[in-house]
Amino acid sequence: MPRSPLSLAALATVAIPGLDAVDVRAAVAGGSEFDVALVIDAARRRWVVRAPTSAVAGAALEAEVVLLEALGAQVDAGALPFEVPRPVGFAHLPEGGRAAVHAMVPGHPLVLSALGPGPGLSAALGRALAALHELPTSLVENAGMPTYEPDEYRARRQAEVDEAARTGKVPTALLRRWEARLEDVALWRFRPTVVHGDLTAAHVLVDGDDVTGVLDWGHAAVADPADDLAWLLVAAPPEAVESILEAYQLRRTELTDPYLTARAMLAGELALARWLLYGVRTGRPDVVDDAVAMLHDLDAQTRIADEPAPEPERAGAVSGAWAGAVTPEPSVPIRRSSAERSAATERIELPHPSEDAHPAVDDHPTADEHPTADEHPAADEHPTADEHPAVDDHPTEAAG
Repeated sequence: MPRSPLSLAALATVAIPGLDAVDVRAAVAGGSEFDVALVIDAARRRWVVRAPTSAVAGAALEAEVVLLEALGAQVDAGALPFEVPRPVGFAHLPEGGRAAVHAMVPGHPLVLSALGPGPGLSAALGRALAALHELPTSLVENAGMPTYEPDEYRARRQAEVDEAARTGKVPTALLRRWEARLEDVALWRFRPTVVHGDLTAAHVLVDGDDVTGVLDWGHAAVADPADDLAWLLVAAPPEAVESILEAYQLRRTELTDPYLTARAMLAGELALARWLLYGVRTGRPDVVDDAVAMLHDLDAQTRIADEPAPEPERAGAVSGAWAGAVTPEPSVPIRRSSAERSAATERIELPHPSEDAHPAVDDHPTADEHPTADEHPAADEHPTADEHPAVDDHPTEAAG
């Protein structure tokens, strides 16, 4: 049974001796791996308490705590331009493992639709991601979190596609498209970097034009940096993407990856396969039907994108839900309009190779850091995790 908010508040008082809890707020959406709540003390300070619900989640939390300590040192040294959760206390659980408590990270969840071109928040996002990808990979390795070489990573992607193909629900042409990208060795020549692994709008906190914090580091790895860009390329307004990528490229010191964008867009496509697999494995016909509909939509639009450019007099013939320009990079489909992308990507999440096709959205509720609409109106734009994992705004845990 999930722990009650009062039980979590009691754990927080054990974890931080002298903590005088006067209020506790439950997360809007609970999850299967962690119970999470926001505790407010007599000095009006806010603390996030996370308690694992299984031994597996407990082990993952211990690894995340090690990583967060190393990331905090990078923040203090100026290597990261944003804050991360910093656990300051722990409480042992009767069934084993520990609950962790950290101070609430300032800021409010990013609203992707508010991004625009120029040197403001879009550029700050690009610089923040670049700074993350410049960190020493030893930070992740020392925490015992996954590390992947390019060939190994490509093989894991292939395994996902193979499993999706066995369901018989993925259009044949789409499978051929994915197979061609996965067999293109040149596409997968990248330098593995530290990656967050589960970036969404709910995990990126902002204030004005600044990125103030990044949360939920349980899926960090040494892997393909394209994965951390995919959610933005798929869901951000097209006019903001150029500013994000330009700032990212200027901040990276050793960026020689001509296929970075292509792999990021492919990751966005494969998210639909993972959503399908989630529905199949959990016996959710509604999820399966939703995924199948989006896969057929994607199949139709990528067929258009892969066709030769239309004659000048037919340049305006492609319209509707998928509209925009095709980039010259391989495997980059026509971009959706902002409204249609927002509606569709509410239902999917980026693939995380170390997961077993289980959307991470269910693990991490957003509201533990931003529980009320009156404090942070932007949080209302993030739907609950009960139904739809998302690329841009699924409400994963704001506790980190």
